[in-house]
Amino acid sequence: MDQYDVREDEDLVAEGRQMRRSRRKPTDHEAKPKKKSRIPEPIRKFWRRYQLTKIALILMGLLVLTVGGYLFFLAKTANVGDLQAALKATTVIYDKDGNEAGALSGQKGTYVELDAISPNLQQAVIATEDRTFYKNSGINYKRTILAILTLGRSGGGSTITQQLAKNAFLTQDQTISRKAREYFLALEINKKYSKEEILTMYLNNAYFGNGVWGVEDASQKYFGTSASQLTVEQAAVIAGMLKGPEIYNPYYSLEYATNRRNTVLQAMVDAGYLDQATADANAQIDLASQLNDTYGGKQSNYSYPSYFDAVMAEAIDRYGLKESDIINNGYRIYTELDQNSQASMQLIYDNESLFPASNYDGSYAQAASVAMDPKTGGVRALVGRVNSSENPTFRSFNFATQSQRSPGSAIKPLVAYTPAIAAGWSMNKELDNHTETYGTYTLHNFDYSTSDTVPMYQALAVSYNLPAVATVNTLGINKAFEYGKKFGLNMDKVDPVLGVAIGSGVSTNPLEMAQAYSAFANAGVMKDGHLITRIETASGKVLVKHKEESSRVMDQSVADKMTSMMLGTFTNGTGVNADVYGYTLAGKTGTTETSFNPNLTNDQWIIGYTPDLVISQWVGFEKTDEQHYIDGNNSWMAPNVFQTVAASILPNTAGTDFTVENAYVQNGIESPAQPAPTPSTGNYQDQIKDIKARAQNLIDQTKQEIIDAKLPQRAKTLWDKFKSWFE
Repeated sequence: MDQYDVREDEDLVAEGRQMRRSRRKPTDHEAKPKKKSRIPEPIRKFWRRYQLTKIALILMGLLVLTVGGYLFFLAKTANVGDLQAALKATTVIYDKDGNEAGALSGQKGTYVELDAISPNLQQAVIATEDRTFYKNSGINYKRTILAILTLGRSGGGSTITQQLAKNAFLTQDQTISRKAREYFLALEINKKYSKEEILTMYLNNAYFGNGVWGVEDASQKYFGTSASQLTVEQAAVIAGMLKGPEIYNPYYSLEYATNRRNTVLQAMVDAGYLDQATADANAQIDLASQLNDTYGGKQSNYSYPSYFDAVMAEAIDRYGLKESDIINNGYRIYTELDQNSQASMQLIYDNESLFPASNYDGSYAQAASVAMDPKTGGVRALVGRVNSSENPTFRSFNFATQSQRSPGSAIKPLVAYTPAIAAGWSMNKELDNHTETYGTYTLHNFDYSTSDTVPMYQALAVSYNLPAVATVNTLGINKAFEYGKKFGLNMDKVDPVLGVAIGSGVSTNPLEMAQAYSAFANAGVMKDGHLITRIETASGKVLVKHKEESSRVMDQSVADKMTSMMLGTFTNGTGVNADVYGYTLAGKTGTTETSFNPNLTNDQWIIGYTPDLVISQWVGFEKTDEQHYIDGNNSWMAPNVFQTVAASILPNTAGTDFTVENAYVQNGIESPAQPAPTPSTGNYQDQIKDIKARAQNLIDQTKQEIIDAKLPQRAKTLWDKFKSWFE
């Protein structure tokens, strides 16, 4: 090797070293300046030291697992197994004896099996709603992933199974949480049911506009035929409504419905169900010429609207159930209803002529009544408005349970005289009946009369105001409020003034007052007023059950003395015109005056009870004004209604007698004897007999409607099916 070669090799080695040096990471003094991080160095060191990135990823994973597990749990506990039974069943309401009393149809159409649905409609629905229906597992994963990747601009769309889950279990809100739950529920439904069962449930539970649910009723509504006889063109119209039933139904817009029909026909071509020539031929058919409405509407089993509305409200407010679940899930609701009493009370209230009318426009006053068993708190009958049976509106305003009206003098036994008797006052204690002014507060007796004193039993029976206020003034306002709350009245927003003795500032309704007075009839113990005893699912599982709540408001001796005094209301006091021949009643009346004229009446109350039943009645105009009020010309009507109601429903009770004597009799004052039957009494008794006969006809009609609807058979079939799962 010559010298040149040696130098060349040395040059190559040096060059290699230089290349290796260039590939090395630069040293501190060779390093290029880096871009300064926006995150402070201490935070970066802390983040690296404790590996917070890994922790964040772990937490995200746990969150995903938790949310997924929660949604999985919701799906597993959603009673998917009851879905088919619930969709087929109707929610049935039972009376106190376990007899069917009516039903809640909700979004229920005429349920038909798949073999009674035209293949044309089945194909049209699958072509437009879910072409992979028979292949997917309840979810179309490709469309779902595409929707996620494109942020919803492409893909998406719910499968038929998802739509069934949404309609049956979820709301229509377009939220991520709802959509996630929909996925899990669809998977559960797909595991539980066959594709044919899923399609059947979906078609029977879908909405088609104009108050029509299910394909059978939709076929009758729009084409006057059954679902099994739908032509291709008709099937396309009905399938097209699923996208927007209020827009694409032909009664709303023929143009929209026709265009949507044609879109469905083309979708059937694309899915391979039709050839193009057939689709084009059906697209030429005039839709208007096909329309024929033979839908007779839902069969009405809502026989006792006010009572059933109150049942709905109690299920929602007390037990937290959803209205949609109650009316659609085929529940069995067992109640305290006595159909004989309810039918009688309802028929009386359906006669508007029995109630006060305005001279200004002829409109009738409103009224409400509640009949309650004091031993249990069970509501035997309830009517929440006048003429509630004529064209009833579902869950209309119920004056028996929702109104807030002043009780007037009906509150006196609760906040004035019960505390007085409990404090040791005697029934014949002489009370102040002349003091009319307490500071800035002035009042009068209803007839402006005064006397030095009056016995307590008489002050109660004739409903003097002055003794009641004097009593509260002596005992203290706090004592009045204490007892008002004991009796179940809402006293939270009532001003602490002496006027509370005559109802000032207090608002209540017939149901609350019936519950309050039940304490007098039940030896001082007040049971909670209720309509529902239990609710079962379509498969027989107990969903909710009434748990009795009771409170001792007063000792039995106090209750007995209060009853002794209140017997005088119907024999010697303000309730004589409401007394019922052949029965002994105790109770109290109450009136409130209008704000514009103290001689005119705003509210009229009559509350009467026996040991077996409490009847609480209110009458008044919905809105009292200068043209709508009660006066001396029609104030007699409320006692007449009470008397008629009581005479009609008291025979349905055991007829237990009071064990205490009327306070008037105890003090040597003979009570006027009930008049012997006269020709006019005979007419009255005939009227009661007529009401009873018509009430029985209403009950028989209700039973026949239930039989025609085959509600008992449906319930038995479902129960037998449920039992078979365990055999």
